[in-house]
Amino acid sequence: MDRQKGLDIVKGQLTEHRYIHTCGVMETAVTLARQYGADIKKAETAAIFHDYAKFRDKNEMRQLIESEGLPADLLEYNSELWHAPAGAILVKKETGITDEEVLNAIRWHTSGCDHMSTLDKVIYLADYIEPGRQFPGVEEVRDLAEESLDKALMKALQNTIMFLMKKNQAVYPDTFRFYNKLVFEQRR
Repeated sequence: MDRQKGLDIVKGQLTEHRYIHTCGVMETAVTLARQYGADIKKAETAAIFHDYAKFRDKNEMRQLIESEGLPADLLEYNSELWHAPAGAILVKKETGITDEEVLNAIRWHTSGCDHMSTLDKVIYLADYIEPGRQFPGVEEVRDLAEESLDKALMKALQNTIMFLMKKNQAVYPDTFRFYNKLVFEQRR
């Protein structure tokens, strides 16, 4: 899909703040894709649509998760996770994007999983480090992204897991699996 057409579509789905975030994720994803060998056009498209369902009604997302056969345990965790898998479904249904690599990058951008492609990793990290993000630890992850995609992801996951634990929130199992896979790969 053409960049401007995609941006026009998502602009109608997002707040102004979230649209600016999306543009930052898009630019960051293109840079990371170029650096780490992911398909640049797919990275751009996945980044544009990564938050497509962010502001959808929670009941609509719940129904999609149930009706599309997504893991039922997802509904037990923070609803902030839901927009990614629901978004992949809605992007496919409503925009005509059928590229499974793009849809998977959208699907996994909040939780991660233990079978992340380079494109998936690029979108996950771009969402975390885009220029508008300002929180403790983000600069360190940005610096690590200059040298290693996986090292940056490990630090981002450490930060996320610790943040959730400090708030006494449950951590989705796929997030732990993603982190563990990166740790095991670093040991090799």
